[in-house]
Amino acid sequence: MTLLASLWLGALFLALGPAAAVANWTLQSWDVIVVGAGTAGIIVADRLSEAGYKTLLLQQGGNSYGITGGRERPGWLDNTTLSRVDVPGLYSSIFTKESSLLCKSGQVNAFQACAIGGNSAINAGLYFQPPASDWDDFHPKGWHSADVANATANLLKRQPALTSYSRDGRYYLQSGYEAARKWIVEGAGYEDVSFLKQVDKKDRVFGRPVYNYIDGQRGGPTRTYLQTALGRKHFHLQTGVQVTYINHVEGVTSSVVVELDSGEEKVIKLTKTGRVVLSAGAMLSPRILMFSGIGPRDALEKLAAKSVTPYNASSWIVQPEVGKGLFDNPNTFIVLSGPKVESYVYKYDDPIPADRDLYLESRSGPYSFASQTSVFWAHVDHNGTRSGVQGTVSSAGYRDFTGNNTITLNVYGTSGLLSSGHVELSDNGHFTARPSAGVYYGHPRDIDTVARFIHSLFQHLPPSTPTGPATDGLTPLNLAQNSTLHEIARYIADSSNPYAVGAVQHWSSSCRIGKCVDVDTKVIGTQNIHVVDASILAPLTVNPQFGVMVAAEKGSERIKALMKNVTKGLSRTKTGIGATLKTQEI
Repeated sequence: MTLLASLWLGALFLALGPAAAVANWTLQSWDVIVVGAGTAGIIVADRLSEAGYKTLLLQQGGNSYGITGGRERPGWLDNTTLSRVDVPGLYSSIFTKESSLLCKSGQVNAFQACAIGGNSAINAGLYFQPPASDWDDFHPKGWHSADVANATANLLKRQPALTSYSRDGRYYLQSGYEAARKWIVEGAGYEDVSFLKQVDKKDRVFGRPVYNYIDGQRGGPTRTYLQTALGRKHFHLQTGVQVTYINHVEGVTSSVVVELDSGEEKVIKLTKTGRVVLSAGAMLSPRILMFSGIGPRDALEKLAAKSVTPYNASSWIVQPEVGKGLFDNPNTFIVLSGPKVESYVYKYDDPIPADRDLYLESRSGPYSFASQTSVFWAHVDHNGTRSGVQGTVSSAGYRDFTGNNTITLNVYGTSGLLSSGHVELSDNGHFTARPSAGVYYGHPRDIDTVARFIHSLFQHLPPSTPTGPATDGLTPLNLAQNSTLHEIARYIADSSNPYAVGAVQHWSSSCRIGKCVDVDTKVIGTQNIHVVDASILAPLTVNPQFGVMVAAEKGSERIKALMKNVTKGLSRTKTGIGATLKTQEI
């Protein structure tokens, strides 16, 4: 079957609606209920349905890509099959245009997608393979690099990585790339590498970004894994469904309680050997566990005090690692100008006509990628340990510095940072999931890590000031080139500074393998409740999307092995909430 035919078939299944795929889905029992049709959940649902298990994939939001029926888009995409999601160059517009793709404020206090594809439907599509050291140094046995090699290979077969994004084979907006390369490679001595071929090199290296695009359009699991899943009669995707909590007795679940868009509540049952897999993301998966009476005591007490769920102290599974370790990359914006740099600003409603037509007619040009022209990595050593740092260069300036010769460097802290927070529930009556304090620079060593990285790079720029730019090379505009290490540290740690302490919304690590879930992704203290999404991963050296998809492949392997070995059913004393259960302390 051709790719075009496969994509058309997937669109047909979605267009036909629930009745065409599985009639009366609320009345049936399922082998697997996957909560969240996002970056990980789609892969898990596809792999488990591929193995023959009757699989229900639930998504609280709606359509996104054109292939799913998504039609949120600017006027210049009318009379096409594309939505805003499909066009890589419209990526940054999600931060400035209201969108139905985003989660509602009462659910999560973070910038997250609640639509088919999850964050893979709104991110830049960056698709860097984590180095082997990420798996070997930060994950337990069973999840080391050798253990995930097969999962990685399977992922790349389904979703190839690429650096050549435009259908015509050209690279666009290269003045910023050339200026950055001169600075980082020729000046600072970093090695120029292919991140497709040298995936383990992530220290003092520079290169072109790697994407997961398909033929000039956004890729991701919606374009690949979901399409094969939709072709199976025993698979069903249902949108407009919010999972309220998991119904379980002593960690053995028999069903989930959901709320439909209509406000109606339903109980969706599992088969005797069934399993629930939470793939709702690093904020919402812990929230669902807490609503299910599984989590840290203070969160469970808060919910019980308002009788939000049927769980009370007698039926809790006290699991302090649920929501703990929440991570996001601390980000600093550094705007640079250069006499040879030509800025490019993407426009949602009115692109440059020639660029618009080039994209519409041949999926080529600036709108065939999300603006990142180069990327580089280094490590900062700390008495035998090290922390990762990443720089990504985009095509235009930021905030107060948007002249025609500006570009922006985003500096991230990555693996090995010591700061983290936890998922907490708000006191506003909605019990909204939100990050606690401490996520960004909660540990002073992390400030030093990022400051040292920036300071070392600035030593390889020509002397300049924001008002006296260099005649050749790049000039930092919002942070002077001659800033001391102390001045840089103070600058990046200033929470009132709009260029510093920025959230990049790469939320992860809130239900880590070996602490919150076991190596089979099963929530510790339960028998058939799993988490497979960014929650289970330690902070990675790279943007998390590739690693999350590997985790989904690997998690699916582990769950399939468990299901193969369980044929007689799990032990359940009741079908509802028990009144005499003992509180379990993990």
